[in-house]
Amino acid sequence: MIGGSVLVFHAAALWALQSGLLMRAVEVVVPVEILSQLIEPPKPTPPPPPPPPAPPVPPRQPVVRPKAPTLPPPPQPMAIPDRTPAPAAPTGVIAPPAPLPPIEQPVAAAPPPPPPAPPAPPQIQLPSSDAAYLQNPSPVYPAISRRLGEQGKVLVRVLIGTDGTPERVEIKRSSGFERLDRAATDYVMKCRYVPGKVNGVVQAMWYEAPVNFVLE
Repeated sequence: MIGGSVLVFHAAALWALQSGLLMRAVEVVVPVEILSQLIEPPKPTPPPPPPPPAPPVPPRQPVVRPKAPTLPPPPQPMAIPDRTPAPAAPTGVIAPPAPLPPIEQPVAAAPPPPPPAPPAPPQIQLPSSDAAYLQNPSPVYPAISRRLGEQGKVLVRVLIGTDGTPERVEIKRSSGFERLDRAATDYVMKCRYVPGKVNGVVQAMWYEAPVNFVLE
């Protein structure tokens, strides 16, 4: 059965080849397959694999430099004392070193002395003519001035010596009448005075003596 089918198929194929049907079928079929291959969409490109993770960086260890070994100091040459003195070496006793002078501590400067106290004001005692033992007279009123009604006050400035006597006289303030001024100076020069003193020492001093001429 199968063998007969094979024979029939080969015979049909041979006939079709001879008749040109097989060529047409090839012409029709082949372009379709090529076209299908050209139209077939491209397959998507798979994404590249992710890069492998970077290896962890090991922590940097501090570099410890080994210390250079400390070498012991080289042996110093030792002097061997020679107890045999030199033939010309002087002999004597080695004196101990002189002690250092003591360190002087700074002395604080003494405070300045206080300023001297100002001198006390001098005690002045002015001359006077009021002592009872002086027994001075009263001023003389000029008769002409009485008749004319002249009156006033004369201020006389007189220099009293160390013995209490008047030495010089001058009018400091006039009464306005020459006769009254002259009578006042005459009266002052006839009087005796207690001399003035400065700190208990008698000194010549000016004294102002008022003289009043008043009609009663």
